[in-house]
Amino acid sequence: MTADTTGRKWARAPQSAARVPQEAQTPQEAPLPPPPPSPAPRFILYLDGREYAQTMRQLTLWTHHVLLPVYGREVTSAAPWCPLWWEHPEAVAQVHGLWLAWGELTGPGSEPSGPAGWHRDYLGPVMLSLRDPAGPFAGCKPGNHRPKESPPVDIVDPFAPPPGPPPPPPPAAA
Repeated sequence: MTADTTGRKWARAPQSAARVPQEAQTPQEAPLPPPPPSPAPRFILYLDGREYAQTMRQLTLWTHHVLLPVYGREVTSAAPWCPLWWEHPEAVAQVHGLWLAWGELTGPGSEPSGPAGWHRDYLGPVMLSLRDPAGPFAGCKPGNHRPKESPPVDIVDPFAPPPGPPPPPPPAAA
C-alpha cells in the first residue's frame, strides 16, 4: 500500500487500473449487472410503415456503401444484378438477412472469426442465390428493370373454413 499527501492509504492495483482509496473498497462489492440486451431487429418482411422505411434506408446505405463496392462483382447475363434491387421482395429479404448477420458477426463484441464465418456461411450462398440467372434478377439488365412475375395460384387460401351463408337481403324500402 502507498499513501498520498493527504495520508489516505491506496490499495495497489494493476498499472492499467485506476487507484481506489482503501476505505472506498468493500470486500463484497458485486459488479454492476450488464445492461438489458436491446431487442433483436425484426425481419424486414414483418415490418411496415415508418419502421419498414427506416430499415430500408439503413439496408440501402449498407448495400450501396459496403456490400456492392466490396462484394459486387461485374454484372453479366450469368450473374445479373438489378439496379432497382429494392423492387424485388426476394432480394430485399435476402439482403436484409445478410445485413443482420453482418451486424451480428462483424459488430462490436463479435468473435474475431466472425467475419470469416459471415463470408463462408452467409455472403457466398446469398450472393450465389441473388445473382443466379434464374434468381430474383432474371430478366433484369443494367439500366433495365423487369419486375418478377410470381407463379400463379388458383386458390389463395385453399384450407380456409367454408364461407358462411350469405347475409340476408336488406329490408325492402317502404
